[in-house]
Amino acid sequence: MAKVAVIKFKNSKPYYFSAGKLELKKGQNVVVETSRGIEFGTVAEPEREVPDESVTSPLKPVIRIADEQDLETVKRHEERRGEAMRICREKIEKHKLQMKLIDCEFTFDGTKVIFTFTAEGRVDFRELVKDLASTFHLRIELKQVGIRDEAKILGGIAPCGRECCCAGCFPDFKKVSIKMAKNQGLSLNPGKISGLCGRLMCCLAYEDEYYAGVCKKMPKMGSTVSTPEGKGTVISMNMLKLKVRVKIEKEGALLFRDYGLDEIKFKRGQNREDEDDDGDGKIPDDTK
Repeated sequence: MAKVAVIKFKNSKPYYFSAGKLELKKGQNVVVETSRGIEFGTVAEPEREVPDESVTSPLKPVIRIADEQDLETVKRHEERRGEAMRICREKIEKHKLQMKLIDCEFTFDGTKVIFTFTAEGRVDFRELVKDLASTFHLRIELKQVGIRDEAKILGGIAPCGRECCCAGCFPDFKKVSIKMAKNQGLSLNPGKISGLCGRLMCCLAYEDEYYAGVCKKMPKMGSTVSTPEGKGTVISMNMLKLKVRVKIEKEGALLFRDYGLDEIKFKRGQNREDEDDDGDGKIPDDTK
């Protein structure tokens, strides 16, 4: 096992670094060496043991705990961000490019500015880069991201009333599929299972392991089951209580009864069938 410090950067997942002899505390600001140069980050975990195979050797070091001068540098870069965003939007409009600017970041050493954008397809931004370089007199990087990344960077309040999972508690995007919504018996209305990005909500993956296991035990909706009061049709299911509601036709009347799984009999071939899904978070056209 290797001992590492876990460092978090703006809009990115945590990374492992070597703390050396530094005594770090959670939430402390630090300056570290990365593949793209010297960067400013925050300590997510001061010390953690991870399997050796999870670490890329040699580990990049934490150079120092951030001082007042480092914090001033970060503040100065943040103050320049708004003006840089405004100028870049003007240049995009000038070059008539079909792209949406969503973020701007100056590297800690101040030698490069990174503009993040979304677009429906490939964008030829070579002239835009030249224009921006002549304006800022810095190296320019334009980074295109997807619609889920946009929601992660911008953040926002999800339909549940809490901060979006991708922006608040997910270091990486989790694989989300329409099958997860079906396993939980949710409405396949896109408005009810979509996040701010328009893709399937990340939180569908939280309890999928439980629901996937329960689905193998439950009868299929609309299937015929045998109950103590005769045969009936499954009209709804409670996945948490492991109960099904059955509609029974008896002596010209309709009865609606709730039964536990141990009270009914059905063919195991009638349990829920697996659905084909590529897990990209998109909602298939047949659910719209």
